[in-house]
Amino acid sequence: MTDYWKKCVDFHGHECGGLTIGYKAALYVIDLWDVKFSKDEELVCISENDACGVDAIQSILGCSVGKGNLLFHMTGKQAFTFYDRNKNKGIRLVLKEKPEGMTREESFEYYQKLDPKDMFDVKEPKIKLPQSARIFDSFICEECGEKAGSKWIRIENGKKLCIDCATKYDRFNI
Repeated sequence: MTDYWKKCVDFHGHECGGLTIGYKAALYVIDLWDVKFSKDEELVCISENDACGVDAIQSILGCSVGKGNLLFHMTGKQAFTFYDRNKNKGIRLVLKEKPEGMTREESFEYYQKLDPKDMFDVKEPKIKLPQSARIFDSFICEECGEKAGSKWIRIENGKKLCIDCATKYDRFNI
């Protein structure tokens, strides 16, 4: 077991095919770009799913929601766009089809044995490099008394309300 795989399993909690997908995507990026663990936002991942593989990307590459360098563009695809801000480049890794009819265990073994370059199609990014994370001013909701970032405050009848307390408005879902 490699150190990277052990780190992934320890973080995720168990071994599985989904974790292997993110693990191999992370190894591929390391191999292609010679990158290390992202201490800040120099490496960005935009994941198109919220499945197990994302945990491998977090643990190996240091992309995390809290730092602002792990973002989700939910398409339900096993696809990951990576950007290296320092080198001003990006790639999108899309998982290739596997043979049909595999059990969960067979899938795990199949992905474990595959070389990352044989697992993913390398494509141009579909999404532009997002701006770096911002810090927003915060306001106290005048209804519940909890603090929320200004981006998530609504003005209603002259009062600052968080999105939980503000009246929901959606003309399409009446």
